[in-house]
Amino acid sequence: MSRAQAESVIKNIIRDIGEECAAKGQAASETLVAFMVKAVVLDPENGFNVDRTLTREDVRQLVELCVGKLTEEGSPALDTLKMQVYFDMNYTSRREFIQEHQRLLATRLGPVSRDIMDMQARTQADLEELYRRIISYMLLSSGVGSPNDVNTVREAAAALQSVFPQEELGTFLSLSSQDKEQQLAELTAVVTGIRIFNKFLNKGGEGIDDLPMLLNEALPELSGAMEDSLLQTRGLAWRYTALLEKLVGGQEPAGEKDQSPVLLRQALYNVRQHEALLKAILVGLAAEERRTLQNDLESRLLNLKEVVQTRTAVSTAVVFPHFTVLSQLWAGLQDEMVLLNVQEAVALGLQPFLLAQAQLFPPAQLDLLLEGSEVRSDEQRMAESAEERVNVQEVRGRQWLFPGTTGNFSKLPLQYRGMCGYSLAARDGLLLPGNPSIGVLRLQDKYYVFSSREAAEQFSSCPDDFTSRVAERARRCPELIQLLELHHQFTGTTLLYKHSVKAVCRCDSGTQTDTHLLETNLATTYQWNEWELRRQAIRLANLQSRVTHSTQTHLSHMRRDNDSQTYPPQDTACQTTRDGETNVPKPLVHMTRLRGRHEHPAVKTDLTRPVED
Repeated sequence: MSRAQAESVIKNIIRDIGEECAAKGQAASETLVAFMVKAVVLDPENGFNVDRTLTREDVRQLVELCVGKLTEEGSPALDTLKMQVYFDMNYTSRREFIQEHQRLLATRLGPVSRDIMDMQARTQADLEELYRRIISYMLLSSGVGSPNDVNTVREAAAALQSVFPQEELGTFLSLSSQDKEQQLAELTAVVTGIRIFNKFLNKGGEGIDDLPMLLNEALPELSGAMEDSLLQTRGLAWRYTALLEKLVGGQEPAGEKDQSPVLLRQALYNVRQHEALLKAILVGLAAEERRTLQNDLESRLLNLKEVVQTRTAVSTAVVFPHFTVLSQLWAGLQDEMVLLNVQEAVALGLQPFLLAQAQLFPPAQLDLLLEGSEVRSDEQRMAESAEERVNVQEVRGRQWLFPGTTGNFSKLPLQYRGMCGYSLAARDGLLLPGNPSIGVLRLQDKYYVFSSREAAEQFSSCPDDFTSRVAERARRCPELIQLLELHHQFTGTTLLYKHSVKAVCRCDSGTQTDTHLLETNLATTYQWNEWELRRQAIRLANLQSRVTHSTQTHLSHMRRDNDSQTYPPQDTACQTTRDGETNVPKPLVHMTRLRGRHEHPAVKTDLTRPVED
């Protein structure tokens, strides 16, 4: 089976799973279903072999398993998978977000820009309408004011009039579309910079929000709320870890006899994933670009103020670049404000995926289970093992890195997101944070950390066995693939299917074109016939070599009346072929004496009708 056919079959499987989940009242996105299909195939308990083609029975079993897992109630593991898919679908890096935001803005402004480019002003009213459209485009593009606000439009018109009077619209109309777009962008930047500078001087700025102040107010508030949420999540992780250590150590938690360690591990993975995602958002909030933009904007405004105040007349070549930079810095702050809102929305969107573990383990029940146990934070665990260090002499043949002797030690890309690989493999999937101070094991350009010196020594004695056991744990618990950043180990997993299943390919497509791309222009002299064009070319070539002259004879030199004859234009017609048809008789032959006795030969009678009938 080709790769295209296999992908088509997989899409059909995903569609069937989504439809069955929807029939059971559980909405599941295609991304979540695809990840669940991969997780079910990877789980060795399900008996699927990725190197063997799937039969119809395998496909039916795969669909049933996926639907069962996707519709499971009160599953922290399912909530963790949903949390991971939600974050991947809604959160992007700063650079990707800004690029996407600018692309969407350009798409929305496309019709307004095309109206300006295509408008042909022939009267004074048309010129005034074009000028108003340019002002509206500038307000929409810059985002500093509404084109429906009269005061804002009036201020923008005054700023535009100072740099681009209405009398210059004729020159603007004569430009090509590309030059028009460039000049429109330059005028927008200059006019926006003028309005921002006027707001700084308290001489205008109608409809312009104070973005630096809004950012300075919103950022600490959002950061504080996310820090509180992170602290609560980490507290839950510490308590789940302490409870699991009891179970792994063979101690029976007080007040609970039937509690499943599997659900405890799923709850621990759930809160650890939430912690990792909150940290990623907080890193984006603490980016230096925001402070750099604010400092550059403030210094640029002060410099421009000094330039304007120290001179009686300022050349446009001096101030226009300042206005353009002001506009760019302000646009950067606008992007930061939108990004801040998106980050806040993503952080709030993660909360529903914590409900399952919160309902399974209420605070009162956790307090009862942890009665008499010590709950240690990650910092306390690292402080307890800070004095431990791997003895390099005892574990020969391995490369160990230590703080103080390794450059950029704090920036090493640690495996398993900084978790101890030994505890994952040897302690039934227990997540314990590793302590880099003990020593970082470098193995095949990968860096591993451990929670204790004993764990480091055990892991280094047989690293291949422990890494394979961690991968096996990830196959059984698919939420660990993203939590521990193990994507590279499972990228080559594909599904095969037998040829007996026919792939059904469907595609919804549509096209849309403009009604009139060009202005209507009917050429009466247009000829589509190539030979007619050739005849005209030959006639013109012959006329080029001709000379008009006149002659007189003795009998005609006194005549004054001259006659000329012309051929008036007339309608012509052409004739094309016409399809015709004939009805010929159908040959018909009747044969007798084919049965019975064979003394007499068969007789063949031609019953075909004559053509004349």
